[in-house]
Amino acid sequence: MMLAASLTEMPTASAPAWVMVLFAVVMMATYVGVAVERFHKTVAALCGAAVLVILSVSLGLFEYPTVYNFLKEDLNIFGVIIGTGILVDVVGKSGLFHFISMWIVRLTGGQANRLFMTLCVVTFLFVSVLTIVPAMLILSSLVLVICRSLGYKPMPLLLSVAVCANSGAIATFASGLPNIMIGTAAGIPYVDFLRVSLPYAVVSLVVAIAGLRWFFRNDLPWKQSEEDKAALKQQIEGFDPWALVEDKGVLLRSTFILLGTVVGFALAQPMGVGMDFVAMVGATAALLFSGKGVEDAIGKVNWTVILFFMGLFIIIGCVKHTGALKWVAQQVVMVSDNRIELLVPLMGGFSAVASSIVDNIPVAATLIPIVQDVSGGDTGVPAEPLWWTLVICCNLGGNGTPIGSISCVIAIYALKREAGIHVGWGTFLKLGGGIMVVQVIGAIFYVMWMHHQGYIPDITAVPTLPVH
Repeated sequence: MMLAASLTEMPTASAPAWVMVLFAVVMMATYVGVAVERFHKTVAALCGAAVLVILSVSLGLFEYPTVYNFLKEDLNIFGVIIGTGILVDVVGKSGLFHFISMWIVRLTGGQANRLFMTLCVVTFLFVSVLTIVPAMLILSSLVLVICRSLGYKPMPLLLSVAVCANSGAIATFASGLPNIMIGTAAGIPYVDFLRVSLPYAVVSLVVAIAGLRWFFRNDLPWKQSEEDKAALKQQIEGFDPWALVEDKGVLLRSTFILLGTVVGFALAQPMGVGMDFVAMVGATAALLFSGKGVEDAIGKVNWTVILFFMGLFIIIGCVKHTGALKWVAQQVVMVSDNRIELLVPLMGGFSAVASSIVDNIPVAATLIPIVQDVSGGDTGVPAEPLWWTLVICCNLGGNGTPIGSISCVIAIYALKREAGIHVGWGTFLKLGGGIMVVQVIGAIFYVMWMHHQGYIPDITAVPTLPVH
């Protein structure tokens, strides 16, 4: 207990300039490793963390136990990832997602125009509820099956799902990993996401649908004859929504548990519990009342993402300990002259472009302490507009390149593996890059308008942050 207390009270160091530069170079080299496809991003993060810890201890910046301080305040993020991973796996085995998917196909009659619109909206809803990774895994498999069954080109529908997923990722607290990170650091209630980011999530979805519909205007049979529609309807009638449902009781229980977990996320703060607690309760309920293979479900947790986060948080903690991030924050304040009219576009543009080049997770992790410093102390800069700019632009920036977000990576990998279709950078930049620019510009104006109108809620429940 005394050791923990002494670590918590340890002040932030201010290292010499050459140490700041050295640590910043190691951090950027790690991010390059994250962006390079041939080098696994988890390995890159762990390597960067190991190098910085060795440098920190050898240079006397801190003693090794301080590393635990870098991680302890982020344990709730790990809890959310583990809990939702188990929950989605168990619910998926019940056949619920396949059931919903087949009804979607029946509802649209297989018509390209209606199927495109429905898949975009369903993607938005799935990501909002399930988080982006499990939703994309489910939807990519669904789209490939539908395209094979109906004879449609898979690229238009699968890339549309990937782009629309990034709009869904800003809808709720738990729909995207950057949201969980930023929302936890800023102490943003779940309900505030529904009030602030959800409306623009819908706007960005409309922008995405319009851009996708125009880009793929010649790639799908948008206008189909009555004979084609009748043939599609007859073909779809052979699809069985109950094919993967082994037990209707398990399906019903899984549905209630999933809905209960979503409601729990919304009520977590009023109940005085964390999002991680709700996720773990949902996972436990799924294993208890709906699960068959407990070991298999736990094994399906994305442990590589957890290890990636561990390495990333250690890197950020080490760099922050040198005072480098605080120095960057000071330069941002000087350039903007503390004017929110300049800070929001600066933060939005940088976070979007950086997220499209590297990955929105390390970008969010790097900018969180910078926003804390920019809006902290006696700067007079309101924190709320900066937090919401970061939430929205980090997620939408993923549309810019093929490696900008996990949804795009999953879609492109599925196209190459299952359909033998390669999507080049040029093609994706024309598609996603243009949509991203419109979405991010709109987001900057939206946040500024919300701020000036007084529609952004004040963040009153700011958590105690670790002092490194």
